[in-house]
Amino acid sequence: MYDRRFVWNLDWNLLRTFMVIADRQGITAAANVLGVKQPTVSAALQRLEASMQVQLVARGPRQFDLTPAGRQLYQEAAAIFGAVAQLPDLIAENGDRLQGQVTVALASHVVSTHFDDLLSRFGLEHPGIGFALPVHESREVANMVRENRVTAGICLLDHPPEGLQTRVLFHEHFAIYCGAGHPGFGRVAIPAAELAEYETVSFQTETLDGPLRDVRLMRDRIGLKSHPRGLSSSLHELRRMIAAGLGIGALPVHIAADDVARGRLRRIEVPGGVARVPVHLVRHGGRRFSAAEAAFLAALDQMLDQVPETARDYG
Repeated sequence: MYDRRFVWNLDWNLLRTFMVIADRQGITAAANVLGVKQPTVSAALQRLEASMQVQLVARGPRQFDLTPAGRQLYQEAAAIFGAVAQLPDLIAENGDRLQGQVTVALASHVVSTHFDDLLSRFGLEHPGIGFALPVHESREVANMVRENRVTAGICLLDHPPEGLQTRVLFHEHFAIYCGAGHPGFGRVAIPAAELAEYETVSFQTETLDGPLRDVRLMRDRIGLKSHPRGLSSSLHELRRMIAAGLGIGALPVHIAADDVARGRLRRIEVPGGVARVPVHLVRHGGRRFSAAEAAFLAALDQMLDQVPETARDYG
């Protein structure tokens, strides 16, 4: 039976602690983030489970998993905190000038002149709006949108996300590059057998079930080593490793162009050409957008409607 006193008796700080536990996948890691002792976090979790009258986390010496109830609570708590985070902007919506904050979570390799130009124009038109652009892996960006923690996300997608609205912001084309000191630098043709011997570096998401699946397929097609010497979730760090000569790897053509012009990188032509990957704008259909957020997303939609997709194909 529903207990009407539950909402008044619940310690809301317990929900915040639980979200950190779930985000950090453990009691000890959560305690480090919160700056408290491990027993304090354990006790908070136990109190929350007692209040909910259900087990939220399956715990063991080498196990940490949210139970089905825990996963459900995490989704609901994320939505609650997302709504609370919007309160200052929603309350401040008075007068003619738009105010508030727009938060767009991005993958590290979101480099788009169209997005940058829109951000510049919109910022000049609305000086009362602030922006936050946190950078995460693509899957985390999608999760942040799904959990109602951000205005929108720009990321790669490995499958259509349930409950989210998506539009292609642009396409990027991944080719293979080497650094200036690499044996393949400046050579027109490299035999497949030699390519297979080169050390490689890669994005962490270059997996068959990840958002850079097409890049992984390109690597497999040309016979590159499956165990890279270097890994990173950041495009900038991957580019650094390639330029340093740690291995060859895939980069978006439009991003690598400047380093190629400067002589720091050289593209290695491979059979089958490049991997074409869409980068998506993702938003939550059920979010109550502030006026600032709604205006920014409307400007984005207008740009996508007016600029042909072929012009947003960065090949």
